[in-house]
Amino acid sequence: VQLQASGGGLVQAGGSLRLSCAASGRALSRAGKGWFRQAPGGRREFVASISGSGEDKFYADSVKGRFTISRDNAKNTVDLQMDNLKPEDTAVYYCSADPPTWEYWGQGTLVTVSS
Repeated sequence: VQLQASGGGLVQAGGSLRLSCAASGRALSRAGKGWFRQAPGGRREFVASISGSGEDKFYADSVKGRFTISRDNAKNTVDLQMDNLKPEDTAVYYCSADPPTWEYWGQGTLVTVSS
């Protein structure tokens, strides 16, 4: 089972990026999935998660109203739409699967927001 994240890059404050994570293996097609991030010198923190059905979504307070998580079970992907980005959103973003232990992790994609 592998998770492959993509979509990171450099964007100005106020801009948008869309991250995508593709999971290999049907075992994760219905698993809960989420996004975490780790800023330079910081600890990995929760950003957003989505249930297997896609009905339940949870967000960190710092991104509520700006980020939207979604999934496509047919394609086995989970996306994170990030709008109104702020410099403090700069981090390596990781996708993960299989809560609550978050057994599976992608390699991370770097998001840099310039002021």
